[in-house]
Amino acid sequence: MKRFDQINMIPFIDIMLVLLAIVLTTASFVSKGLIEVDIPSANKVTTTNHESIKAIEIAVNIENKLFFNEVEIDISQLENKLKAYEPDQKFVIRMDKKSDFEHFIKIIDVMKAANFKKISIQAEQKQQP
Repeated sequence: MKRFDQINMIPFIDIMLVLLAIVLTTASFVSKGLIEVDIPSANKVTTTNHESIKAIEIAVNIENKLFFNEVEIDISQLENKLKAYEPDQKFVIRMDKKSDFEHFIKIIDVMKAANFKKISIQAEQKQQP
């Protein structure tokens, strides 16, 4: 009779993949904000689980208006608002797909100057035909 020297991981991986599929189909990972932003879609969208630190939302709508936690501000006010947060604060950037790309670059520049590294960009999963 053959001795088992190793653990067969394939059934364990199969079970984990089934559980992952169940979690992904039943949970809602995209939270919709109150600011009307038609976010762009992407082929690959990764989801993150929300930990103890709540992400601050920075949004730019179709009229190129900048919002910080649903309050309209301008780019100079963004610099001042960011001073109140620690560098490990999480931020989510939501840009309307028809807004100017220049605003995105300005936001990233301000955030990099303030040493923020936990920045995510919200996008929608593309619908496959």
